[in-house]
Amino acid sequence: MAAIRGAARSATPAGWAGQGQVAATRPAGNSLDWVTGYGLVAVVALLFSISGGMLWLVGYNYDGLTGNPATKIHPSTYLLVLMFAWRACTFGNPVGYTLAIADRRPASALLAVMSIMLLVVVIVRQRPGMAGMIDTFVAPALLVMMLAEDDETTFARMRTVVHAVMTANALLALFEFATKTLVFPYRLDGEVFMNDLRSTALQGHPLSNATITAIYVLALLSGSRSLSMPLRLGLVGLQCAALVVFGGRSAMVTTIALGGIYLLFSGVAYLRRGRISLPGAALAVVLCSLLPVVLAMLFSYGFFDALLERFVSDSGSANARVEMFELFKHFELRDLIVGPDIDLIESLRRINGLEQGIENPIIRLVLYQGAFFTLLLFLGFVLFMHEVARRCHPGIWLTMLGWLILLNTSESLASKTTLMTKFVVIALVLYRPVGVAAERKAQTHPRVSMPRR
Repeated sequence: MAAIRGAARSATPAGWAGQGQVAATRPAGNSLDWVTGYGLVAVVALLFSISGGMLWLVGYNYDGLTGNPATKIHPSTYLLVLMFAWRACTFGNPVGYTLAIADRRPASALLAVMSIMLLVVVIVRQRPGMAGMIDTFVAPALLVMMLAEDDETTFARMRTVVHAVMTANALLALFEFATKTLVFPYRLDGEVFMNDLRSTALQGHPLSNATITAIYVLALLSGSRSLSMPLRLGLVGLQCAALVVFGGRSAMVTTIALGGIYLLFSGVAYLRRGRISLPGAALAVVLCSLLPVVLAMLFSYGFFDALLERFVSDSGSANARVEMFELFKHFELRDLIVGPDIDLIESLRRINGLEQGIENPIIRLVLYQGAFFTLLLFLGFVLFMHEVARRCHPGIWLTMLGWLILLNTSESLASKTTLMTKFVVIALVLYRPVGVAAERKAQTHPRVSMPRR
């Protein structure tokens, strides 16, 4: 390991500086070539705006169980791998580039290598979840590694894409609610669930929409420092309205609880500083007075009906979270360590009424892949999250806490999902420390002190 890290360090100056005079002509903080830069922005655009429902319309069966295995991987992942190959080749030394970015982001490299190794194990053991290893774990790790070059222009473009797509997603969700028409409904092998009229918007499944919208709301509250406060509050209001029509109970409760606590402490801290704007205070009083009236009007028009129905009737979701623990009684310790028989698990799921899934990622991974497999992934995930958090400003704790809570309310990372890649993008883009660009500029253009006369 020490030899590899040493080789990576020796490759770094030769590689990064090996781009020579071309790199010297670029502005401070712009280290990526234009193909890689725009390619990564396109990856983020595809990731946030293309759902399985859209892909089905063009004959790409992403969410289904049948069809070509190549269609089980999201197009954004394919483009990300292509950009990685392009960047490695244009770097001049593909191995040196890989070692260099792995040395900068070791936890991400560990998660990527670990996921690829476990992918091979899944294929050899003929277990489910092959595509899940790639979309769920390899893609976010590879993206973090490629963003290690800290290209400020690319980060700015990604930030614009995230805000634009999430705004369009919320507006489309409200349009679907108002018209009772799903533009891109969630499909499983082409089948549309006609009894579920919750908005699907651009993210596909309503619960995926609810999770990523909740994360985005928390990021708007404690991050997004490039936006003005009125714009941030406006976006928060729009996203909260969309969160209602998605019908995600856990996402709504988490957002209200964490967001409310954050706003309370931030408000108290703001008041203690003694700087209060009278027009702002008057506006806050007016809005607080009108809020109950607006909520009453929305309630009377049925705006909260879908969310309230989810609290009244959860389609057996709460019972499923209890019944999933009963499955452990049917297996010995050895089976749980290496992974029980798949056919037996499927039979027990149907017997216990868990056809909709096992709504906890750790429980599902242990049952389908084994405790040893789960422990390795858990270790890699913890180190990866710590590495991502270190690249953000301190406000990331709010979004990180919400993310960890929402992960445990569904299968999430135990199945194929792009949620972790989306979280990584939101964290690194909206919580980018303000001083990073200034530090890079200062290193590139050091200040020259003039002698005093």
